[in-house]
Amino acid sequence: MTTINEFTDALNSKSSAASILLVEDDASLAEWIQQYLQGHEYQLRHLTRGDLVIAEVQQHKPDLIILDVMLPGKNGFDICRELRAFYNGPILMLTALNEETDEVLGLELGANDYLNKPVRPRVLLARIKALLRREPQEQQQEQPEGHLQFGQLKILRDAKTVFYREQLIPLTANEFDVLWLLASSAGQVISRDQLVIQLRGFEYDGFDRSIDIRVSRLRKKLLDNAEQPYRIKTVWARGYLFSPEAWD
Repeated sequence: MTTINEFTDALNSKSSAASILLVEDDASLAEWIQQYLQGHEYQLRHLTRGDLVIAEVQQHKPDLIILDVMLPGKNGFDICRELRAFYNGPILMLTALNEETDEVLGLELGANDYLNKPVRPRVLLARIKALLRREPQEQQQEQPEGHLQFGQLKILRDAKTVFYREQLIPLTANEFDVLWLLASSAGQVISRDQLVIQLRGFEYDGFDRSIDIRVSRLRKKLLDNAEQPYRIKTVWARGYLFSPEAWD
C-alpha cells in the first residue's frame, strides 16, 4: 500500500520534471542535448522542422522551448513571432549565427534568452534552470500597486502595457520587464548585475549584452536621446537610472 509520503513524493517528482521542446535539425547536437537534459530529469520532445512547431506547442504545451534559428520549413525568428501570439513560456534560442543584429531580433520577437553555438552543456543547463525558475516567480509576484505613473508615462504591470502622452508604446515582454524594474526603483541606480540576476536568474558574466540591448530599444521607443539619454540614464561603471522627472 502506498503511504501518504510516497504519494506526495511521487507528485512532487512528476511536477518537477519540466517538459522541454527541442527544435533542432542538427542530429548530433540534438542527440547530446536530449541525452544530457534527460540525464537531469527533464522530459524532452524533439522536432527537426520549423513548420511543425506551432501545432506541437498547441497540443503538448511544453514548459520551455529550445529553438534553433536556421531550420527547414520555417526559421526560428518567424516561429518565435507566431508563438508569442499564444505561448507565454520561456523560449531559449540557439544559433550558429554570431551577429548582434540576430540577437537583437530574437529578443525583440519575444525570446527570453539566446545562446550561440557551440553550446556548452553546463551553460545550457544553467540557462534552462534560470528560465524555469523565473517563470513561476513572475506569475506569483504581487505588486502593491498595479501601475506606475511619471508625468505622462503610465506603466500598467498586470497588462504589461505602457502609455506615453496617451499613446500606446509597443514593447516586448522582455523590454517591459526591464522598464518595470528600473521604474520601480526610479531615481536609484540599478546595476547591470542586479538586472541580469532579477531578469535572467544568474550572475552577469561580463559578456552578456542582452540587458544593454533591451535598454537601447527602450530608449528608442520612449523617445530618449540615444547619444545623451536623460530618461533612462547610464551611470558610468555603476548601471542604469530611471529619471522620474523626465516624462512631461
